[in-house]
Amino acid sequence: MAQLEILVRTAVFKSANDLVGWLLQQAAERIDASYQPKPGEVHKSRETIRVQGIFGNFEVQRDYYYHAGKKQGHYPADAALGLEVGYTPALAKLLCLEGADETTYLKAERHLEQVGGIKVSARQIQRVVQRVGSGAQAWQERPAQPGLGDAPILYVSGDGTGVPMRPEELKGRRGKQADGSAKTRQVYLGCVFTQHHVDEKGHPVRDWESTTYISSFKPINEFGPSLRQEAIRRGMASAGEVVLLIDGAAGLENMGRQNFKDCVQIVDFYHALEHAGLVLSALVGKDNPDYKVGHHRWAKRLLKDQVQALIEETRRECAGKPQAQTVEKELGYFVRNSKRMQYGTFRAKGYFIGSGVVEAGCKTVIGGRCKQSGMFWSEPGAENILALRCIHSSRRLEDFWKDRLNAHAARNDALPLAA
Repeated sequence: MAQLEILVRTAVFKSANDLVGWLLQQAAERIDASYQPKPGEVHKSRETIRVQGIFGNFEVQRDYYYHAGKKQGHYPADAALGLEVGYTPALAKLLCLEGADETTYLKAERHLEQVGGIKVSARQIQRVVQRVGSGAQAWQERPAQPGLGDAPILYVSGDGTGVPMRPEELKGRRGKQADGSAKTRQVYLGCVFTQHHVDEKGHPVRDWESTTYISSFKPINEFGPSLRQEAIRRGMASAGEVVLLIDGAAGLENMGRQNFKDCVQIVDFYHALEHAGLVLSALVGKDNPDYKVGHHRWAKRLLKDQVQALIEETRRECAGKPQAQTVEKELGYFVRNSKRMQYGTFRAKGYFIGSGVVEAGCKTVIGGRCKQSGMFWSEPGAENILALRCIHSSRRLEDFWKDRLNAHAARNDALPLAA
């Protein structure tokens, strides 16, 4: 009978928007009729909200309750319907997707209007992104439910990059500017991916669409546990081997020791070559003809597990020379990471020896949205939009929005407050 009524009404509605508005009003009335106020809540009034959806605008009337002790209001229908500041869940999801994916909020506004005929201002898109993005960041950091996986090798990688910030976000922070001030704040990006195969040449092949990301402006000692939780979600406990790929920075080294104690740790080969260049620059000078030859020799010998031999030979070569102290300082990177630089052994086992996945993520996930020309962010502004971008890049939008709608609806549940 209810289906027949809908079919009859569809015939007389002037547009799909009128039908959607009528259906939402019917749903709101049923929700209000069945709602049981929580202890301390008082029904204050019945109020009207103008809701915007993909098909247009419509008005919905619903009950309003107020808790004087908590100084908090509540609309049961809004929670059950998953409304986000006057937008339907479908449109809110689209606003967040466009706002996080396009390079600016203004471009998102124009794209929505040109492609879908949806008129929402850039400022309103930003407000929805920030409202939802704070929940997205919390969702990234949620405790993990151990995942199951059959991957022979599971890789974990992390890196940091600077995001340009507003002056008030940088007060008291030391940076790399000539006067010691900072122009950016560091955000960490972590990724997890899997490998099942190698190619015909024995080179590792990353599993298709296996990479997931998390981001955080929190310090490394808080980011590390979050990255570990992501690895647990991805099936770290059941993986054949776990490999941590890092760039050799002291902070990431400590993170690996504290959060991925028993895994194989590899320092990115590209960064190793960069530091080999620093050693040779200190030893013979970058303009010396021997520099290029020496750099090529370091690359070949690093791939043969000869890092320790290179350290000893370089020390003998610079012994008693004025540059010995500078060379020893640059060699410290190799001394500290020698166990993580057994590239011949790692290659023989079919491991990746480069952190290109997370490096690329820093450019696309973070740089593609937060490091455009003329951009200066607040920390919450950048953190929230990056959380949405990580969830999108990890192909988890549906899971996130389902969890968010369930959380909204749970606000109407009286059982947790029965006691």
